[in-house]
Amino acid sequence: MPYKLISAAGDQSFDLTPGALLVVGRAVTSDIPVFDPTISRRHAEVLCSDSGVDVRDLGSSNGTFLNGVRIDAAGVAPGDVVSFGKVPFRLTEVSALPPLQPTPATSMPRVSSTIVRQVPVGDVGGTLAPPSDQKLAQKLSLLLEVSKGLTRTVDTAALLDTIAGFSLQTFDVDYVSILLTDERGEHVPKVSRDRHGQAAQRSVPQSIVRTAVADKVAILSDNAPEDMRFGGQSILMQRVRSTMCAPLVAHTGEVLGVLYVDNVTSTHRFDEEDLDFLIAFASIAAVAIENGQFSERIRQQLVVRNNFERYFAPTLAAQIASEPGAVRLGGDKRPVAVLFSDIRGFTTLSESMNPDAMATLLSEYFTDMVECVFRHGGTLDKFIGDAVMAQWGAPLGSSDDADRAVRAAIDMMRALNALNIKWRGEGRPELAIGIGLSFGEVFAGNIGSERRLEFTVIGDTVNTASRLCSAAEAGEILLSEPMRVALGAPPPLEERAPLELRGKAQPVRVYRVRL
Repeated sequence: MPYKLISAAGDQSFDLTPGALLVVGRAVTSDIPVFDPTISRRHAEVLCSDSGVDVRDLGSSNGTFLNGVRIDAAGVAPGDVVSFGKVPFRLTEVSALPPLQPTPATSMPRVSSTIVRQVPVGDVGGTLAPPSDQKLAQKLSLLLEVSKGLTRTVDTAALLDTIAGFSLQTFDVDYVSILLTDERGEHVPKVSRDRHGQAAQRSVPQSIVRTAVADKVAILSDNAPEDMRFGGQSILMQRVRSTMCAPLVAHTGEVLGVLYVDNVTSTHRFDEEDLDFLIAFASIAAVAIENGQFSERIRQQLVVRNNFERYFAPTLAAQIASEPGAVRLGGDKRPVAVLFSDIRGFTTLSESMNPDAMATLLSEYFTDMVECVFRHGGTLDKFIGDAVMAQWGAPLGSSDDADRAVRAAIDMMRALNALNIKWRGEGRPELAIGIGLSFGEVFAGNIGSERRLEFTVIGDTVNTASRLCSAAEAGEILLSEPMRVALGAPPPLEERAPLELRGKAQPVRVYRVRL
């Protein structure tokens, strides 16, 4: 009488062939593959005979149970529930089934006790044998689950851990390692696990890795020490017996790395079905890794861009984010236009206001001033107390930086006038500012310590702009002579009496913007 094992969820069923000794296990090569963490790779044996069905545990970690009672071996009757680990199956009689003809066992071709096979990764789509039995259906089901599991993970480190875990569940291996190719073309181990899932420090035979990467082929060697292609000492020193290795190839054809598994306990541990499955598995993993790396680059660019947008105009921030070398460690000399604005009488005003009211007033003021800077393509260098420092020309410059800076200064005055009208209507204090601008060569780059760096500009041009700001009266915009010369379309200007500025041996020519 034929029988069938049906899972409690009804999503798995296995025909028990009369006279066949079937192995239940987590390995994909098992006769009854059950992919669950509580299932051992060789968990139990099921024998169907004329007298009924017998189950024998194979020393599994989580045990075999008959109707809830742990057993070493027992007969199973129709209707009984036998659980492998935490996965229950019910034994069911099947009537009117045609007799199954025994299939003669076939031996795998071998050469000098070593099967050596290389499969181009382009053959992935046609490597799996045509569906012939339930085991293949289970393999395809597992590939679907692997695909779902990997597409849910975008973090590359977590993704590699997931791939390693699936590899240990799927193949009867002692070691799994994932190596990724770095920018120098070297293959760097990222995840290495032993058969228990623990981190393991072992060297992957580079002769195998180099062949897989260079030829873009998946490799099976089930007696590695006798394989003349891979005569490296690491194979002998680490007692590698059976091994498989598949390249992780991106859709562009670039080799992202390799997926490597081996077994040190016996030769002939893997067969061609295992290699076919590894190829398909590695193809899915490569797509997931490529997507994960792409997602990480996008996240990094967003973080960089968001950080840049705190100091740079949005269009400039986007340009900087798209040019990795635009902002680099160190710096260089370049011509820039520098603007300083400062609130007049701020100290006296702050003494007459409570902290919350002052913070609210300054937040509104700074928000509008920075918007003026950004609107004209400038960079917010920093806030210095109640002062704003901005510059045009670093890290990226344009031919009209000086004109943009002056237009921003005029815009700031107009924006403050609008704020004052609003605050006057609300019965709040009004503000007045002075602005100074200068143009010239500065050092632009990352300045600071190992713990904190900031991008800024320093030099005589910066000092001159700051001192012109201090000399400006309320509502006044002052320009240095180099700033006036750099303007392509100057606004109406009038020359003021030369000013003696600290650090300057001679009085400097100064111009006021007529508003």
